[in-house]
Amino acid sequence: MHVSFDPWSPAFVADPYPAYAALRATGRAHYFEPTRQWLVPHYSDVSGLLRDRRLGRTYLHRFSHDEFGVTAPPAAHEPFHTLNGHGILDLEAPDHTRIRRLVAKAFTPRRVEALVPTVERLAAGLVDDFVVAGGGDLLSAVAEPLPVAVIAEMLGVPEADRALLRPWSAAICGMFELNPPEETARAAVQASVEFSAYLRQLIAARRADPGADLISGLIAAHDEEDRLTEQEIISTCVLLLNAGHEATVNATVNSWWMLFRHPEQLASLRGDHGLLPTAVEELLRYDTPVPMFARWVLDDIEIDGTVIPRGSQVALLFASANRDPERFADAETLDLSRRDNPHISFGAGIHYCLGAPLARIELAASFGELLRKAPGMRLAAEPEWNPGYVIRGLRELRVEI
Repeated sequence: MHVSFDPWSPAFVADPYPAYAALRATGRAHYFEPTRQWLVPHYSDVSGLLRDRRLGRTYLHRFSHDEFGVTAPPAAHEPFHTLNGHGILDLEAPDHTRIRRLVAKAFTPRRVEALVPTVERLAAGLVDDFVVAGGGDLLSAVAEPLPVAVIAEMLGVPEADRALLRPWSAAICGMFELNPPEETARAAVQASVEFSAYLRQLIAARRADPGADLISGLIAAHDEEDRLTEQEIISTCVLLLNAGHEATVNATVNSWWMLFRHPEQLASLRGDHGLLPTAVEELLRYDTPVPMFARWVLDDIEIDGTVIPRGSQVALLFASANRDPERFADAETLDLSRRDNPHISFGAGIHYCLGAPLARIELAASFGELLRKAPGMRLAAEPEWNPGYVIRGLRELRVEI
């Protein structure tokens, strides 16, 4: 175990890539005692294990806590686990299959393509205001409100209520960090209770007066053969908000920070906006906004001679895999024109991100608007990183126009 892997260190969070390189150089599976996880840093292993049904996001479809050798969460945390445990991110078949099939109807290529004008309209308005203001914090002014507004419009959340969403989401997502403290758990529980109560009211209103929004669609599915329970509808809505904007916010600001640190690549993009599609993919690879995803080992697996027994947890290091020189030529180089780029920032297998096409549209829209309307945008202050490692992003990114 290389000592430089320290997810609670601000220096590590700011630049974890040397530690990832050390992990890749010294083995394919490393036991990390502080979190009792096996770290998996290589692309081939991460990609393969994401598709391996011997691993799961949960184990409760096959084992009790006692049978699996895991201490049950405290009873006081129940509202969070009820909310989180009924969303497709933390479910396995057959419930995962049933719910994902229904939710996927909202993310068909035709439906996502139909959202392009809405995304572009919202991005244009936010960037116009940002330019008039002469810049400021790119995170709070553009990166954050765009995906929140898109998901809120999809769900049918009234505009007056949208300011509630990000604080709830941020509190809930705090529980996905490694070994979260009790203060974080209390905030997540409170947000889970409040967000669930809000959605129950919204579901009741849509049941009485359906619209064209996704909540109305999920309620309609409630009456079909593969119907959703009310808790599944609530958990799905929360997951769509959390997954639909947390990573996109960080992808936006982290990417601009990388561009400012690579001025020759930024100059190339400013000179040729046609690079934007490959640039978005390369920026997602180069500085992955969700660097790690965990899986439970449901049946023994073996990695390069190391047996990882049932009941263990593996930490699949997406960010390390995306810089693996065995898969990517010049892996440590930011190359916005890179074509061979099968990064795994959106995962793989049955839990591949449903919203990946929408995230790409949002990133392209905000980047395109900023490149056109703020061609001289420059860094105004050195940014600081949030302490989170599982969801990795800047506190703010202050720029001048």
